[in-house]
Amino acid sequence: MLQIYHYILIGIAVLWFIVIVSVSWSIIRGAPYSPTRMEKVHNMLNLASLKPGESIYDLGCGDGRILITAARHFNAQAVGIEIDPFRYLWCQILITILGLRKKVRVHYGDLFTMDISGADVVVCYLLQKTNDKLEDKLKRELQSNSRIVSNKFLFFGLPVIHQDSDQGIYVYKID
Repeated sequence: MLQIYHYILIGIAVLWFIVIVSVSWSIIRGAPYSPTRMEKVHNMLNLASLKPGESIYDLGCGDGRILITAARHFNAQAVGIEIDPFRYLWCQILITILGLRKKVRVHYGDLFTMDISGADVVVCYLLQKTNDKLEDKLKRELQSNSRIVSNKFLFFGLPVIHQDSDQGIYVYKID
């Protein structure tokens, strides 16, 4: 009986180690997980003027709430990129349960190495240093007239076309 408890304790320790590494890796590579309130998600997508059939990419999609809202309420094609394996798996399960497989895809990987050239709209809730590093990629890969929505943090080299300073929502456009 003591041996079973020993294995359970080892299993819990391994699980905690995996969680800590997973969370740490996402912080190092982009930003910590911090879910956006649903009201703000709707405001972000409205300010971006997301239209039916457009492609929206969420860089660091977390639990998938922006992707799901874009697909369900805006009839958009949604693509998420997530580096945290737990959040990636959660998104896969959730979009399957919700029957959104035809409208939502989530890729496991690093947002800096994934191709985002198919995006009409890109959503970011990262850190300022991550946005600074990401700006050149956005300019290089996105088509003219693509929009970028940033939650809280800024892109200093891109023109702002809409903003809600009270909520910290900034919409930029690629010229």
